[in-house]
Amino acid sequence: MAPLWIRDFAGAWVFYTVLPGWPRLQPRFERIARFAPWIGLVIGSLQALLWLLLEALGWSPLPLVLAVISFGAWLTGGLHLDGVMDTGDGLAAGRDRCLEAMDDSRVGASGVLALLLVLALLVAALLTLAQHQPSLVPLVLPVVAFWGRCSPLWAMLGFPYLREEGTASFHRTHARSGQELIPAAAVVGLGLVVLLPWPQWRGLLISVPCGLLAAWGVATWLGRRLGGHTGDTYGASVVWTETLTLVLLALLLGG
Repeated sequence: MAPLWIRDFAGAWVFYTVLPGWPRLQPRFERIARFAPWIGLVIGSLQALLWLLLEALGWSPLPLVLAVISFGAWLTGGLHLDGVMDTGDGLAAGRDRCLEAMDDSRVGASGVLALLLVLALLVAALLTLAQHQPSLVPLVLPVVAFWGRCSPLWAMLGFPYLREEGTASFHRTHARSGQELIPAAAVVGLGLVVLLPWPQWRGLLISVPCGLLAAWGVATWLGRRLGGHTGDTYGASVVWTETLTLVLLALLLGG
């Protein structure tokens, strides 16, 4: 029998992506959230490979950006984008009717607007980086996807779960305080060790404070605004952290 952490990693692979499951390994769906940032690295790396392939084929920046964003949405099955729309509707409804609005299977105007704003900001930020720092874009994509999936960890550890029978409540139930951050912290530490000796990659170092600020800030703002989190806000935290991190990087590196 495989160690539990490997089975949790396999469960995270199945839960967070549409990629084929691992052969001859029974996934476990308990402490999978701690490996979500690692899954983000996989998703971002696949996006980076697509970027390099299409760039080699002569694609211009705008089609490249649209293709990479669409590919990322497909890899996750739209899991987090659905959270963006539901959370947008919930925020517009106010705290008293927030959960009711999120439960409604119909998407409201606020949800559609939230999705459009996110996509517009993602396109603008990636285009800016593609025009001013084209060599950094394939490196930035995995980093941004990593930080996006750190945000729900802060949300799970710092705020209550708002639905007793919610489909994502198991994340909060099985979380073990700060232990859930250890895998992500290990990635950050290893990344710093790898990047520091390479001057041409040091521009990526700024992604550490940007991503950390975005991951903590989005999870904290949503948690305080709503009094806690749900599965929808976990998903929204991923996308909004990715977006904010990219916007910050575009502002700092795009000049």
